Amino acid sequence: MKTFDRLKSKISLTSIFKCGVLITVIWVFGCGEKQAKKPSQPPIKAESPPAIPLTEEVNSVIVTAKTRETYQWYCAQCHGVKGKGDGINAKFLTVPPRNHTKAEYLETRTDEQIFQAIKFGGLSVGRAPCMPSWGNTLSDSTIHELVRYIRELCQCEAL
Repeated sequence: MKTFDRLKSKISLTSIFKCGVLITVIWVFGCGEKQAKKPSQPPIKAESPPAIPLTEEVNSVIVTAKTRETYQWYCAQCHGVKGKGDGINAKFLTVPPRNHTKAEYLETRTDEQIFQAIKFGGLSVGRAPCMPSWGNTLSDSTIHELVRYIRELCQCEAL
């Protein structure tokens, strides 16, 4: 109890007041209205580039063993080894993957639409949100080759 009495006598109301003022000053100037410098323009959103006319380019694309290997590595997990939409991950997806062997649907899509779906993902073309975008992983030429390969799987032509 003696220790408390000594401490009490050393702490005066004036020192408590000084500490309160100091804390208030630090809070006002340290946490005041000063705002970070805002950029004059909002950040540019990543937009899809303008549509690429694919007619000339796709016709000259040749499907190689490397294209088939790329399909097996990146696409077969969901679309299946033969493109039937029965890949190992298909059963875990809310929206079933597209069956690339069915011409009924793929004939209603242009090569450009398929290219956009692969490059920017399913959601970018109003399709399944679980279809990832491969534009940061695969080059445009590889995506063109995959479009050509999908046309082979469905044995169909573009719209």
